[in-house]
Formats: sequence, C-alpha cells, structure tokens
Amino acid sequence: MLYYLIVCRSLTYAQRTAAALERAGITARVIRSPRSVAGEGCSHSVRIAQWDLTDALRVLQRAGMSPKRIFVSGGNGGYQEVPL
Repeated sequence: MLYYLIVCRSLTYAQRTAAALERAGITARVIRSPRSVAGEGCSHSVRIAQWDLTDALRVLQRAGMSPKRIFVSGGNGGYQEVPL
C-alpha cells in the first residue's frame, strides 16, 4: 500500500500536525522518519494514506502549518520526494 510521509521539523510539530489532521477526520500516525528521508539528524513524520494527501494539505494550509517535505512510499521500500 502506498502512503505519504509529511516530514516535520520536530516531534511537537509532528504531534500538532497529526492532531489537526485527526480533527479533520484524516487518520494520521506520528513516526520516526526513515533514515533515507531524515537525512542528517533526527526527524519525525506524519504518515497518511495516499488518498488523503489533497485533503491533508488543505487542512494544514488552513491551520497555518506548512510541511517541511513530503515523500511517497515506493513499491520497493524506498521513498521519493513529492514537490510542494
């Protein structure tokens, strides 16, 4: 199953992002970003289903919360960045 990772600048920001999405009825889960996504240092991401991306971006825009980066999971276990 394909899913999106919304990369956040901190754990707190990831929790706030997930809470805003959950309030809008979008299932969101806070996870540690995979190494291939995080780059240097630690980061946290919010995982959402592929069909929720458009609604999630709309909710975050209304809440004044812009994502740092977004990645889509690949069929081979890798991730590819989605242009914002």
